[in-house]
Amino acid sequence: MARVYNQEKVTKEFDTWLEWKEHGSREAEIALVEKFLPLVNKVAMRLSIGLPNNVDKDDLISYGRFGLLDALNKFDYKRGLQFETYAMWRIRGAMIDGLRENDWIPRTVRDKAKKIEEAYTHLEQHLLRSPTDEEVSQHLGVSEKELKQVMFDTSLSSMLSIDEAVGDEEEQKIARHSYLIDELIISPESAAELHNLKEVLIQTIDKLPEKERLVVTLFYFEELTLSEIAEVMSLSPSRISQLHSKAIFRLRNTLAKWKSQLM
Repeated sequence: MARVYNQEKVTKEFDTWLEWKEHGSREAEIALVEKFLPLVNKVAMRLSIGLPNNVDKDDLISYGRFGLLDALNKFDYKRGLQFETYAMWRIRGAMIDGLRENDWIPRTVRDKAKKIEEAYTHLEQHLLRSPTDEEVSQHLGVSEKELKQVMFDTSLSSMLSIDEAVGDEEEQKIARHSYLIDELIISPESAAELHNLKEVLIQTIDKLPEKERLVVTLFYFEELTLSEIAEVMSLSPSRISQLHSKAIFRLRNTLAKWKSQLM
C-alpha cells in the first residue's frame, strides 16, 4: 500500500514538473516552490550551527531562496534524479556565496589567514611533512591560541561552494557543479584530467593527519554539520572548524602544486 502511495506521489510530482517546464504553468511553478521551500530552512538550520553569532539566520534563508529558485530552473526532471539532493547543494552554495559577497569576515582576519596558509606551504616544503600547530605558531610569531582563533574565524571561507568558479581569471569561468553533471559524452582529455585530479585529492586526503582526514570525510562525503562531527569525535565545534581549516590549507597547497605542473 505504501509503495503504491509513493509511486502516485512520484507520478504527481513528475506531472507538476511537466506542466511547468513544458507548458509554462504558473500554478505548477508555485506548487513546486511551495513544496521545496522547507529545504531552505533545513539547510539554513544545519549551516548556521557552525557559524559565528553575528551571522543572521534570516540572511541565510534569503540567500538560500535564490539558490532554490536557481535549482528549480536548472533541474532536468526527465533524468529521474532526486531534486532534493540537487537542490540542497545549490541552496547551501548560494548561502555560502551570499556570506562571502557581503564580506562578513574582517580584512585583518583574512590577511592573517593568508599568512597562515603561506606558513603551511613554506613549512611543508622545508620539513617535507605536515607541520604542527606549534611549528606554525613559532614560524608566525603568534600563540597557538591566536592561530586556532583565526582558523575558526575563517572556517566558512574555507568551505567550498558548488557554484564557485574555478580556473584562472583570464580563462573562461566554470562552476564546480559543472563537473558533477553526468554528461553523455566527455572528451578523453577532460576524462584524464578529472581522473588525475581525483587521484591527487585521494592521495592528499589519505596523507592528512587522522583527525583532519576524518573531518573532511564526514563533512564533504557524509554531509554532517560541524556540530554533528563534533559529537562524533567528542570535540568542540570550534576545534572541528580549526581541523577543517587546516585540512583545506593543505589541500589547496597540493592542488596548487598539481596545477603548476600542468602548465
